[in-house]
Amino acid sequence: MAEKKVGICLLGCGTVGAGVVSILREQRAMLRQRTGIDFELRHVVVKGPEDYPANAAELPMSTDAGAAIDNADTDIVVELIGGTAVAGTFVERALRAGKPVVTANKALLATRGVELFKIARGSKTCVAFEASAGGGIPIIDAISRGLAANRIDALLGIVNGTCNFILTKMTQNGWSYAEALKQAQRLGFAEANPAMDVQGRDAAQKLAILAGLAFNCRVTEKDIFVSGIDTLDAMDIQFARDLGYVIKLLAIAERKEGSRLSLRVHPSLVHKDDVLADVSGSFNAISVYSHALGHALWYGRGAGRMPTASAVVADIISVAQGIQGLLFNQMQILMDVVPPVSVQPFEQLESRYYIRLSAKDQPGVLAQVTAILGRHGISVASINQREGGEDRTVPVVITTHKSREGAVQLALKEIDALGTILRPTVCVRIVDQPEEFAAA
Repeated sequence: MAEKKVGICLLGCGTVGAGVVSILREQRAMLRQRTGIDFELRHVVVKGPEDYPANAAELPMSTDAGAAIDNADTDIVVELIGGTAVAGTFVERALRAGKPVVTANKALLATRGVELFKIARGSKTCVAFEASAGGGIPIIDAISRGLAANRIDALLGIVNGTCNFILTKMTQNGWSYAEALKQAQRLGFAEANPAMDVQGRDAAQKLAILAGLAFNCRVTEKDIFVSGIDTLDAMDIQFARDLGYVIKLLAIAERKEGSRLSLRVHPSLVHKDDVLADVSGSFNAISVYSHALGHALWYGRGAGRMPTASAVVADIISVAQGIQGLLFNQMQILMDVVPPVSVQPFEQLESRYYIRLSAKDQPGVLAQVTAILGRHGISVASINQREGGEDRTVPVVITTHKSREGAVQLALKEIDALGTILRPTVCVRIVDQPEEFAAA
C-alpha cells in the first residue's frame, strides 16, 4: 500500500509547539511505522523573527499564517498560539477552507466553540482538542469513545497543575500561599499573572469541556460556581491535616434529580485515604463514575511541554486517520449539537463543611456561634478550639454534618456580624471519599 503523506501547519512554536516539533521530527519513523502515514512539518508559523526557536534553521519557518493555512500542502492546521483573538481568526480561516484543526486552546473553545464547531460541520471538516483539558491525559478520548456505553453520573478531579503544585508545597513544606506561588512562578508552573489559575477559571473552562462531553449538554464557564485558592491560609492546610484531610482544588460535575447538574470548582477537603489526596505537584487526576464501569481514574501530567505535545500529536494522528472526523460528525456529544445544561442552583448543594472562625478569647462565643448554626438547621460534627495568640484571637475550627449551601452562607453572614468575630470566617467544602474507598 502506498504511504500516505500528511502536511502539518503549526501555528505557534512556544513551549508546547516546540514539543510538537520535537515529536514529529524525532519520532517520525516510529509514527510512520505505526500509522502508515508520513507526517511532514511543512509550516511553522510565529509572529515575527524574534519568536524563532533556537533550531529555526532546521524548520520551515514562516511569519505569514494566512499563506501557510491556505497553502495546498497544508492538510492539518495545529493552533498553539493561545488566546481568543488572533487564534480564533486563524482557526476560522482554516475551517472555512475545509482544513481540520487541532488545538489545545480551552479559552477559545469556551468563548467561540459553538460557532467554530458549526463552521467545521458546514465545511465537512473537524476540530480535535484533546490537549485542552488534562494536559497529556487522554481523558477526552476516554469520555467520548471509551465510555460511550456508560451513563456518567459524576466527574471530579484535579485539573489545574498550578494550583495543585501550590497546594502541595503548602501541605508538604508548611509554606504560605505567597511562598508557594513564588516558587511555582520561578519553576514555570505559574504565569507572572496567575489569576486564571489561582482564581479557578482555568479549571472551570476545562470542567465545561469535560462535563459537556460526559453529560451530553452544552456547558459554559458561566454555568459553573468558581472559587479559587488565593484566599487560603497556611493554617487551614494544617488544621485540615489534623482532621485527617488534604486540601485540593477540585472540579466537580454531578448528576442530580431532574437531569440537573451540580457544577463547581472550589478548594475541597479530601480525606487522606482518598486516591486524590496523593496527587501532588503538577499532576492531574480525574475520577469518572459511570453506571457500567463504576469508578475509573485517569492520572498523569496535566501540563508541560512534552505531556501536552503528546496529546496534540495524538489528535494529529486521529485526524489524519479519519477517526476524529467520524467522531466529530457522527457522535451527538459536542457543544454545537447538544442542549444547554440544566444547572442545580449552587445554594441547593448539600455538603459537609469545614469552618474556621477567628474569635475573641472570651466566654460565650461558641454558644453564640452554635446557636446561629442551629437556627439554620446546620448540625455540628466537631469543634476544635486552638490556643489564642498575643492579640487574644482564638482560631476555632468547626466541621458540620451534611448541610445545605444556602443555609451555611446565611449562617456565616450572621456569624461574621458578631462583635466577637474579628476576621471573615473561612469556609471550605468537604468532599467525601468515594464509597469504593470508604469500605477498604
